[in-house]
Amino acid sequence: MSDPSNVWRRSVDIADLNRLMQGNMGEHLGIEVTGLGSDWIEATMPVDDRTRQPMGLLHGGASVVLAETLGSVAANLTLPDSSLAAVGLEINANHIRAVTGGHVVGRTEPLHVGRSTQVWQTHIRDDEGRLVCVSRLTVAIISVM
Repeated sequence: MSDPSNVWRRSVDIADLNRLMQGNMGEHLGIEVTGLGSDWIEATMPVDDRTRQPMGLLHGGASVVLAETLGSVAANLTLPDSSLAAVGLEINANHIRAVTGGHVVGRTEPLHVGRSTQVWQTHIRDDEGRLVCVSRLTVAIISVM
């Protein structure tokens, strides 16, 4: 019997997801998938010279990259086959707390998984578990064949 809370329609594990990060922005920013549940994905990102802005704080754009990476990967895992793709329509982010070092952890979960659109929410926390950013990504489901 299948788990009704499991939104994934493609078989995947953490190693598979980390391979997706190679050769693109995920690798450049040091994003590493660290957790996977039946309806969530979690990843870490360092707060270092690649992800800080000139004032020494975590760049808001880096937080958005983490959120869009997690939400886009998650959305594509809910699709039944490679004839469909989830592509970003809109993303927003509220930056709540400054971070100057260490790592941040993003966790994305679905708010809506529909036939033509999906909405994924990502909470990003610092090493002490404090909320740094909350982001919401809306994707469109398109045919690629």
